[in-house]
Amino acid sequence: MMLLAPHDVPPATPPPLALRHCSSRQLYFAMLGERGSSAGRIDELTASASRAFLADKLRDAAAIDAGFPTEARSLNSVLHADHDQTAQAYRRYLDERQAGAPRRYFSCRAHAMYFLRAVAPTKLVDGAWLFGLLPRWQDPRLAPLIRIYLEELGCGAAAQNHVLLYKQLLARYGCDQWQDGPDQHFTQGAVQLALAHNASEFLPELIGFNLGYEQLPLHLPITAYELNELDIDPYYFSLHLTIDNASTGHARMALQSVLDCMPRIGDAAEFHRRVGIGYQLNGVGMGTHQAIASFDLEQELQRVIVDKAAVGAQLHSDYCRVGGRPLSDWLSSPDEIAGLLTALQSAGWIRRGQSPEQSRFWCLLTDEQAPMFGVFDGYEQQLLSDWIQAGAPSPPAALPTNRFRRRPAGGQAYAPATVLQGGATVEQIVAHHAGAKPKSGGCAELDALFEQLAEVDTKAQAFAVLEGRLSPANHPTPAGLAATRLYADLFSR
Repeated sequence: MMLLAPHDVPPATPPPLALRHCSSRQLYFAMLGERGSSAGRIDELTASASRAFLADKLRDAAAIDAGFPTEARSLNSVLHADHDQTAQAYRRYLDERQAGAPRRYFSCRAHAMYFLRAVAPTKLVDGAWLFGLLPRWQDPRLAPLIRIYLEELGCGAAAQNHVLLYKQLLARYGCDQWQDGPDQHFTQGAVQLALAHNASEFLPELIGFNLGYEQLPLHLPITAYELNELDIDPYYFSLHLTIDNASTGHARMALQSVLDCMPRIGDAAEFHRRVGIGYQLNGVGMGTHQAIASFDLEQELQRVIVDKAAVGAQLHSDYCRVGGRPLSDWLSSPDEIAGLLTALQSAGWIRRGQSPEQSRFWCLLTDEQAPMFGVFDGYEQQLLSDWIQAGAPSPPAALPTNRFRRRPAGGQAYAPATVLQGGATVEQIVAHHAGAKPKSGGCAELDALFEQLAEVDTKAQAFAVLEGRLSPANHPTPAGLAATRLYADLFSR
């Protein structure tokens, strides 16, 4: 079912030549480049490129059949039926696993860690599309969506901020080198940022995108289950099973916002059609299944060694020889890497099908006094470990880690000493939050924020100061977290 023909997408003003043909990755980082700006806004050149990019992706979304109903009155029943089907499919998955079926998604621990890196550009802008609604905080129809955004930001509690949670997950397992990934890893994240910065023009599409994003996909519980099985903390993923629930959570709020925003006077059918395109926009770019399917253990290991060779090819002396050739010679060309791995096996430096500790090459990387200690990060070590063990009688073992906690620590939580009464003035609320900020390890950005807030008298003035601090780039910072706490407090009053 095609809801929107390509010619129906509003024409985009061509961006400047410098950004006209930029990649998803380039645009992604350009839209995050406003960090440090208290306004949280992108420059005009990036704004023009983001609009053109979004219009192009909406045309792609028009060709996707996501089963979106043609009538708004069918939304509730269709979405509930989809939820029930997902729940039943997950039950079948669990039954299959209990009966001895292998993991459906991740062939090994390195595969799961590869996935964490591949989806990082999307997860690290979690909820970003809703940022563009903050200027419309007085519209009661949009209040549930702004509340969703505040909850994605943990309402200012570092331990519940989704972006910080994912950053901690990546860092914990040595997966935080994701910035140079292929362009397809950045498309969906760039879509979400483009919606954030073009919210006023594409409001129906934004509302529809949010509706689709908050539904329960089958891959979410399966991912959490298999990460846990591989000794990788699944909390970030299991959190979304609860907070997005269709009964009282974000999925329910997203549906209600569609119904509330449906025009009573005007073209309701056109609004619904555009909501449907936004819903289908979730299918643009690389999804979970594509990210999982793109992993190849051998090719990924070769890619990592090619990257290492670009830095260290000339740092090995001629005494370092494999198969009669200097190691620097092997590392001089990407085409030589597959042969190097074969030569390392022939020389006995790598013993495939055995535990990594039986391979001298592994010890060169991991022993504390070894010449290559620290060259491979946690993900890269796991990749090599799983590759060495491939074909062993027993499944590859996980590298030692500290057993995860269900709620990872996220820094100092917000815990004001007292609770203000409902009739408190804006000035009193601001002063209350200023008094609750950390006293040690002063933060100039945080101090500057409360200096600005000391001049405000109304909620509108406070929101004008706070809004930019809640942007996708700024909200995970200390000042951003403090601004989110204050914004959430004022918004609830």
